[in-house]
Amino acid sequence: VQLVESGGGLVQPGGSLRLSCVASGFTFISYRMSWYRQAPGKGRELVATITRYGVALDYVDSVKGRFTISRANAKNTVYLQMNSLKPEDTAVYYCNDDSGTFPWGQGTQVTVSS
Repeated sequence: VQLVESGGGLVQPGGSLRLSCVASGFTFISYRMSWYRQAPGKGRELVATITRYGVALDYVDSVKGRFTISRANAKNTVYLQMNSLKPEDTAVYYCNDDSGTFPWGQGTQVTVSS
């Protein structure tokens, strides 16, 4: 099993990023998928979850209206579109299923700063 996140970077407040996570080694379509994040000095936080067939289930309150989770089952990929980014969104972002079942990937760093 492998989860490979990408798409992070340094962005100014108000900017946008699109994160991708490519999964391998398991039957992707069988799992709800989620994005998580871990800010410096804090625990890992569940950000958003999507059903097996692409319905966004829930978002943490702090990102509602700004972030959108989606998936492409044919590509074993889950995405996180992040708009109107704020400095408090700075974190390492990870994907996993909605229970954190699989070994964690390396994550992708998102830094929001002017």
